[in-house]
Parts: sequence; structure tokens; C-alpha cells
Amino acid sequence: MASKLLSNTLPRAAFSNKFVRPLATAATQSTRTTVLPNGFTVATEEHGNTGTSTVGVWINAGSRAESASTNGAANFLEVAALKNTASTFEKLGGGLNANTTREQTYFSTQANNANLDATVAGLSELISGDINNIESVRGSVFKQQAANDKCLEQVTFDHLHAMAYQGEALGRPVAGVKETVEALTKDDLSAFKKENYTADRMVLVGAGNVDHDALVRLAEKSFGQLTAAGSAATSGAKPIFTGSEVRLRDDVLPQAHIALAVEGASYLSADYFTLAVMSSLIGSWNQNLGAAANLSSRLSTITHENHLANSFVSFNKGYKDTGLWGLYFASDNKLQLDDFVHFAQKEWIRLSTTVTASEVERAKQQLQASLLLQLDSNDAIAQDIGAQVLVSGKRMSADELKQAVQAVSLADVRKAGDKYLWDQEVVVAGVGPVEALTDYTRVRGNMAYNRF
Repeated sequence: MASKLLSNTLPRAAFSNKFVRPLATAATQSTRTTVLPNGFTVATEEHGNTGTSTVGVWINAGSRAESASTNGAANFLEVAALKNTASTFEKLGGGLNANTTREQTYFSTQANNANLDATVAGLSELISGDINNIESVRGSVFKQQAANDKCLEQVTFDHLHAMAYQGEALGRPVAGVKETVEALTKDDLSAFKKENYTADRMVLVGAGNVDHDALVRLAEKSFGQLTAAGSAATSGAKPIFTGSEVRLRDDVLPQAHIALAVEGASYLSADYFTLAVMSSLIGSWNQNLGAAANLSSRLSTITHENHLANSFVSFNKGYKDTGLWGLYFASDNKLQLDDFVHFAQKEWIRLSTTVTASEVERAKQQLQASLLLQLDSNDAIAQDIGAQVLVSGKRMSADELKQAVQAVSLADVRKAGDKYLWDQEVVVAGVGPVEALTDYTRVRGNMAYNRF
């Protein structure tokens, strides 16, 4: 049931592999970074395993950088780039990939030494070029919104964010809403690009058979004219998390889609890795998995034996200054939604009380394995480099990642359980036949089960 919506969260294993930020490959690999005088960053991981490389631009600009009236601008620019410049990269043999999240946008393609110059020049033109065919792009965005509305998992998470961050930019949908997209003008889009597509908010990434020094020279040639945002940059205050609930009841739908979350830790912080271990401990489950009856997660066993859900996944979503940690599940057992929520919350509270050292150690091993095994392509490596460098200015090595996970102790898990879960505000979003979903006051009360 996982979608691209949470493609940058932890952990990533089996069913939950859509819920993780990609991280490191092998301990022998390292990421080189160079910052140009204008603040533009070049970051590469060089290896000769293939004759090609993934080259792309990662931009610190997503829906969170938008105002209420321009919601959808970042995604609009991405769609415009795909419509207007994709053919340029197809002629080079690489095609164009792009994605916009709440905090970042990227454009990437495949390249080799013969067309690297033209590829970097094409990316530069994509970033700095005029915005054309506005109405055609607007129509494509409307189609994208319609497709998103059919993905009930994405609908659930969009509403989860909207309730968790009420009135905040982080709570708005990435693709915007019909009204704001209809109102977007060329001036709005140009202003957004001018404010956010600046040198100090970008990273040119290369992963694969690419020479770092050569890429730096090409970056100086193609991106050296960009200016930095400087004091005009809008970092924004930390968004306020609000415990709340939304239910979109539709008894015609075959399954209920429900997400529960507390406020988590910021991406790559120490607590982020502790919460990642805790998320791995809760685990994920899908009734269609061959080993569904034999997973180590206690919640998986309870769910399987009592058919409480069709699938569930624990997620750990990190942003630059906040996060969402929680559980998403889908179930056609409409009358026992309350039972699943009851057992899920018991497992949450157990993280601060009776979780054992052996459980924590097993979760750590599973998390480390998934982190190190997931990067099986240049695309995945490039995405990891871009995401991390934009947030922290560097990329953690495999050894640093393993050390961060291995350093998490039983005491750390229980402490984080106290800090993030015990008697904390919770947000709930439900879509579909949710009549039997636990009343919100009970959900909030059960965040403080009697410990004794």
C-alpha cells in the first residue's frame, strides 16, 4: 500500500521500503563536495561500476516555500519543466526524471562522458529558462490532482499533514488545490523561481561514472552566473504541531485508510535515528506477503491472527525542523478498526515501558541492513546525496550511518518513547468506511495507558 508520498522516510525493508530516505552504499565510497563562490554546491560519488551516471539538480524548494495563495507553484514548475524540456534530454539519450516534495524539488537524467557537457547545460537552461505553455501545464496539473484524489493513501497523508500543521505551509498539499492552481500566473511562478531557485539553495549531483573535478568545471560554466538568496532567503519558523482529527467517511469504499501520528524529530538528528529504530521495531505487514504469519513484529502477529487489517506500515518522516512518526493502515475489516488502533497504541506505549534489549537489537540490525541494501542504482544514490547535502551540507558515509544506528540503546528508545509518545498530542486522519474508528478522545487518552 506504500506510495511515493513517503519515499524519503525510514525504515525501508520489504513492504516498508517506500518509507525511507535512501542513505549510504558501501563504506569504501565517499561523497565529494565543492561549493562555488556564488554558493552553488557540487556533490558527487564516483564509481566505475557502470559506464553512465545520474546527474541532476536538487533544489531546496517545495510546497513549504509557497504562500497560501501560491500553493502548488513548486509542483507547477516541475510539470512545466517535464513538458517543455524533456525532449532535450531524450535527444541526449537520458530522459528526464523529476519530483517535488514538501521541502525539495529535483530534476535528474542519465549521462555519460560524451554528453556530460550538454547535460549540465540542459539542466542549467531548465533552471533559468522562461516558463512557457502555462495553460497546457495547468491542464496537466489538474490531471495530476485528479489522479492523486484516486490514491487513497496519498489522500490520507495529505489530510494527516493538513491536520498536524494547521495553517502552516507544511500542511498544504504538494500539488496544490484547484483554486490556487487556477489562480497561478506567470508572474507568480517567476517570483517563486527568483526567490527559491538560487545558487545557495541548489546542489548539482553526480553519481556513477562521473569525474568530480570535471563536473565542477561544468557547473562553473553553466551555473556560475546564478546569484545567492542571501538575507532574502525565507527559512520560516518551525511549524506548530496540532493534535487533531479528520474523518472523510465513505461507506461505499471497500477499505478504510487510516493514519495516526505524533510529532517526530527533524531529519538526520540524533532522535531521528532513535525513532527510525522504533519504527523498525513496530514494523510493517501485508497480508499478501508470503511470510506474513512469521514476521518478528508483535503487532504483525496480532494483526495476522485476528485479521485486523490488510496491511500496515510504521513511518518516520523527517523534515528540516520537525517530523511525523506514526502508523498507516488499510483494512476491509470495517468493524474492528477500533481493535487495531487499541493494539497499535499498546505497542507504542510499550516502547517507553517494557520493550526489551533483544527487540531493540533486532530492529537495529533490520534497519542497518535495509539502509545499506537499498541503494542499488545511481538514481537512488543521487537522490540520497541531494537530500542530505541540502539539509546538512554533507552526506553521511555508510560507517557514520551504521554508527548512528548502532549507538541507539534500549535506554534511548525508552527515553524517546517518553519524549515523543507518552501522553503526547496525536493526529488522526481516516478515509473510507471509518464509522468504527476509535473516538478521538479515546485515542488521545490512550497515549497515556496506565504504566503499572
